[in-house]
Amino acid sequence: MKQKRKNSHELGKSYMQLFVKNLLLVLLGSIILGALYGIYYSTHQVGIEKGKQLAALLPSIEEPLHLDPVVKSEGCTIRGPLPDHDCTPGSVFADATKEKICVDGYTKTVRNVSVSLKKKVYAKYGIPYPPAFGTYETDHLIPLALGGDNDVANLFPEAAEPAPGFKEKDVVENYLRQEVCSGRIALSVAQEQIANDWLLIYNSLNPEVIREFKARFRSWAD
Repeated sequence: MKQKRKNSHELGKSYMQLFVKNLLLVLLGSIILGALYGIYYSTHQVGIEKGKQLAALLPSIEEPLHLDPVVKSEGCTIRGPLPDHDCTPGSVFADATKEKICVDGYTKTVRNVSVSLKKKVYAKYGIPYPPAFGTYETDHLIPLALGGDNDVANLFPEAAEPAPGFKEKDVVENYLRQEVCSGRIALSVAQEQIANDWLLIYNSLNPEVIREFKARFRSWAD
């Protein structure tokens, strides 16, 4: 009987030791996971916060598009990487839809900016035409890839330097087209936001996204 009690006691002791050991392992695992999450969050915090900013800035629900009229036709001034809003408020093709713009090759079917129109755009901004290659781009404020048209209200001379310039705006354009065509961003929202302040979108992009798009797409000056 005594041996039986001793065996039972030893068995209970072993179970208790095993329980404590497992409990310690669980606690240690929780501490490690917590530490790893803390490291992950601290290293990805910028990306997480920028993701929240973009989600608030660019919802997926279509809204009525509002673009301001042209107020000035001369004496326009570049505002850093942004055009003079009174001269270049943006303009779109009335029949441009998500279904149309998301077809590969769409922009080639609608691009129509003559040399005379480019000269007119540069003259509005007081910039000699033609500019040195690579210094300026005759840019569609709302890109053709997002339904922008070729009207003078949607064109401005955008510099490459200092950055952010037209190369960085190309990142925004390609990103927005991808997100619009995937259904994650409404076309009208993308059009209005890029017309009002494309730089706000650029500054809200995760640096990794910027690097990815710069690697995937080349920028050309015309």
